[in-house]
Amino acid sequence: MEENKSMWNDAEKDILFSRTVRAGKRIYYIDVKKSRKEDLFITLTESKKTTNVNDPQALVNYEKHKIFLYKEDFGKILSALHEAVDFAGTQNTEKTTPDADSTHADEIKIDIDF
Repeated sequence: MEENKSMWNDAEKDILFSRTVRAGKRIYYIDVKKSRKEDLFITLTESKKTTNVNDPQALVNYEKHKIFLYKEDFGKILSALHEAVDFAGTQNTEKTTPDADSTHADEIKIDIDF
């Protein structure tokens, strides 16, 4: 148990900035960390509380998914995220793509006369 605490403290000491976003059953952690080579990177962690619904005595578990974002990609990712947020905020629930208004060369048009 002491070994796990030591590993946790080692991981935490490299966090330079942290924000927590609570969203229902999910919690998102946004951390800026420093690598061994002194490079900064961002980790996005989604933590979701899960239980076995068939077993009321079951322990609570947390599923975690982590994404690492590196400095050289920040601009591209931020730009794409802004576009996605802008799109989601202005659109209804219909599925569309940026090319929805243009005609596609591979479309098949059939004209049948009887």
